[in-house]
Amino acid sequence: MSATLVAKGLAAGHGDRILFDDLDLVVAPGDVIGLVGVNGAGKSTLLRTLAGLLPAEEGDVRLNPPTATVGYLPQEPERRPGETVGEFLARRTGVAEAQRTMDAEAEELANGADGEAYTVALERWLSLGGADFDERAVAAIAEIGLGVGLDQEMVSLSGGQAARAGLASLLLSRYDIFLLDEPTNDLDLDGLARLEAFVGGLRTGAIVISHDREFLTRTVTSVLELDLHQQEIREYGGGYGAYLEERELARKHAREAFEEFADTKSALEARARTQRGWMDKGVRNARRKSTDNDKIGRKLRAESSEKQAAKARQTERMIERLDVVEEPRKEWELRMEIAAAPRTGAVVAALTNAVVTRGDFTLGPVNLEIGWADKVAITGANGAGKSTLLAALLGRAELTSGSAYLSPGVVVGEVDQARGLFLGEEELLDAFSRQVPDWPTAEVRTLLAKFGLRSAHVLRPAATLSPGERTRAAMALLQARGVNLLVLDEPTNHLDLPAIEQLEAALAEYPGTLLLVTHDRKMLDAVATTRDLRVDAGRVSES
Repeated sequence: MSATLVAKGLAAGHGDRILFDDLDLVVAPGDVIGLVGVNGAGKSTLLRTLAGLLPAEEGDVRLNPPTATVGYLPQEPERRPGETVGEFLARRTGVAEAQRTMDAEAEELANGADGEAYTVALERWLSLGGADFDERAVAAIAEIGLGVGLDQEMVSLSGGQAARAGLASLLLSRYDIFLLDEPTNDLDLDGLARLEAFVGGLRTGAIVISHDREFLTRTVTSVLELDLHQQEIREYGGGYGAYLEERELARKHAREAFEEFADTKSALEARARTQRGWMDKGVRNARRKSTDNDKIGRKLRAESSEKQAAKARQTERMIERLDVVEEPRKEWELRMEIAAAPRTGAVVAALTNAVVTRGDFTLGPVNLEIGWADKVAITGANGAGKSTLLAALLGRAELTSGSAYLSPGVVVGEVDQARGLFLGEEELLDAFSRQVPDWPTAEVRTLLAKFGLRSAHVLRPAATLSPGERTRAAMALLQARGVNLLVLDEPTNHLDLPAIEQLEAALAEYPGTLLLVTHDRKMLDAVATTRDLRVDAGRVSES
């Protein structure tokens, strides 16, 4: 079905903080709109509002036709206990809900109701692909190499397998409008290629939130920016590269326009002050020099003072008639550093004939030595064993055979794939303070604020923060305590673009040992690694 989504005058906020206001948007067939902005700008809130999952505080969202289907895929797929892969796919594609509705209407039809509601429900089920769903689901999980059956429970899958299941749900979806929140997270290079082909081939409208710069460059047709700092909403035609160029040009022009206005106003105000000064000086001279028989001189001095007063009034009117140009708000910028602990010995970590067995999966045998200041990129497909390799190197995985060594001087700093450090019900301030017990509370607050986590964030349960905010907290911890072994497992997931760029800059200055797992193609190009490890089906090789 050819469908269009139209939003008019949308507004949303948290408490007294406005996220966006008076937002107008049209998503037409063939549009792929990249939605960008810093963490906390309201991107996910906007998608959930457009999907009808959150009520609009102001404005409204309309579909044309009204029967069009909208698919919202969140950035963290919910893995429900007891839910199988097949049930997960049916839920995410909308087929399960359409099936329930159709069954309920069929029961009503059997009880004597007219068939109109059943017909509508049947058409929706068919349009979402319900008729051949099981066959397509089996083919999809085989095509992407998920390697499990439809009856396996989702909670039993690894992070990489869950990412592939999420991709399969997207490839199976037949919505009229797609709203995709960070679909690139946790995908390997093969998954990214499949996702790019899917999005690039859409004939329906789509909005995509992503911080994968290469993915945005290859897929989006326009960009909608939620500028939290300037409290503005801007839409840019053209692709992502055009957006970057136009944004910088717009910012340059805005700064130049304000500076021109400020200079003109300042010059006029200085002229007015001078003219007023001359007028006051003329009045004082007239009073001091006036005599009864100097009528002509007194008249000339008075006329001169009046002329200066008129000139001053004219200058003030010129100031009033100036078109006011507001100063662009100074953008908050993350400035990140990674504190370094004293160096370890020459060997930081090592595995000797190490084997790790987890269910049907086996890693190894692995013989690997990580030296001081090695910068190691670790790549491989989802489920190949990258996270298991990290766990073995850090002494967290029980070895089936072989041995592992971790230098006693190692201080590990970590951003793990699940962002598990700040996932509890404890307030962020308390959870962070436990990690740096010697820090005064005021210093903890100051550091978190530097990472964009202010009072509205630090007193909330850590688990209620967005994935991007939890990632920022993990990055702040790297700056709070010195580390000499930095372990980053998909660090760019959920991070906004400025934070990614700051992380890349911090890694360039970090002197210790680095283990980097990422599928972010731009980051792999930006970070100067010294070694490249490839993990493939539990086997580790070095190129």
